[in-house]
Amino acid sequence: MSEITPQQFRETAARIEAEVGKYIVGQRGVVRHTLICLVAGGHALLEGVPGLGKTMLVRALAQALDLNFARIQFTPDLMPADIVGTDILEEAEDGRREFRFQRGPVFTNLLLADEINRATPKTQSALLEAMQERTVTVANRSYTLEPPFLVLATQNPIEMEGTYPLPEAQLDRFLFKINVEFPAADELVEILNRTTGEAEPEIGVVADGATVLAMGALARQVPVASVVADYAARLVIATHPESDAAPEMVRRYTRYGASPRAAQALILGGKVAALLAGRYNVAFEDLRAVAPAALRHRILLNFEGQAEGVSSDDVAAAVLKEVAEPE
Repeated sequence: MSEITPQQFRETAARIEAEVGKYIVGQRGVVRHTLICLVAGGHALLEGVPGLGKTMLVRALAQALDLNFARIQFTPDLMPADIVGTDILEEAEDGRREFRFQRGPVFTNLLLADEINRATPKTQSALLEAMQERTVTVANRSYTLEPPFLVLATQNPIEMEGTYPLPEAQLDRFLFKINVEFPAADELVEILNRTTGEAEPEIGVVADGATVLAMGALARQVPVASVVADYAARLVIATHPESDAAPEMVRRYTRYGASPRAAQALILGGKVAALLAGRYNVAFEDLRAVAPAALRHRILLNFEGQAEGVSSDDVAAAVLKEVAEPE
């Protein structure tokens, strides 16, 4: 794997964002956080109402990268074997019958799990092993997924009809949960101009798998001071209602706090954010920039919080406000 310099890192990231920006109007924070997940080697969950370009974002990213791409349209009748693959019985040349593993669409580099929460929990769980261990086990045999491997899942808000809540264990596998907001009026006009005319924008390839892996290797080399790591740990601990450091909103509205994977997401995301900002060390502002995306899907509200319409973003904002940065 070839090495890459911090300058090349920033230039490549800027080119990827520019190519994706040919299709995606606005949503700079969404594009930036998706790119951070890609470089950090994590998975991203994009949530928003239908029609906001979630699928188009993933397609544009796939076109800008020279990676194998596959898409799974999640539906209520989708089965786990439709994702990971299955053994099929074939007849060999000598007449004997033998089983051969037919790989599913999960064997790719960039996997779009479209409307993931429309499938049943049993089918959703088929991705757990692939997302965490980068392997697939079928009939007591394990198969390794080639790096880079990134799951970009889209979902509609849970309260919409015909959706199933993702299991907490699977939510925790996503490095970030990224909210896709409705565009502003001027952005909506630009979307109309780009999508209702004759010509469609063309996206060029600006990076390949080796470049993505090299960017990720460089990001992991970014040093983290002990005070910054301590700040990340205190942010996560403050999301637990039983903690002495928990703000009042956490104690009142939270059932479970974020897992240790949240701290890992803060540090890994902070390292990539630092390089994108032109620094070779993680600052407190890098952690704060990625904290909402790293925490929102790992904070589980209790009944009172759900009844009063409190969101996990509100709780995360209270944690960021109450937990002071070290001097």
